[in-house]
Amino acid sequence: MVPSYQELINKSFGHMQALGKDKPDMMGKFQAFEHAASAAGSALDAKTKQLIALALSVGARCDACIGFHTKQLVGMGMTRAELEDMLGVCIVMGGGPSLMYATGALAAYEEFGGEKAAA
Repeated sequence: MVPSYQELINKSFGHMQALGKDKPDMMGKFQAFEHAASAAGSALDAKTKQLIALALSVGARCDACIGFHTKQLVGMGMTRAELEDMLGVCIVMGGGPSLMYATGALAAYEEFGGEKAAA
């Protein structure tokens, strides 16, 4: 688990901006693809698509992705119950390593203002 998901996101965005300056065509196309894939208006709403993205982030063991998608989901009103249900599926499918990254997603959720665990 990382010390701060916001710091990790900021650092990652800085690197992506640098890559965008060096490879504007590639990064522009990637961003357009990402926006098209995650937009609402098709069979799945934007929140469901972000939940899928977070699940894949846990499975891929990508801390920066966990931070980014969790922050997006907190902004969309994801509840702790929704997060924990999705993380349960991740753990079943990915075993122990996914369990460890699921705890990171919970930490990111709380860091970005999601409800804290019951005492």
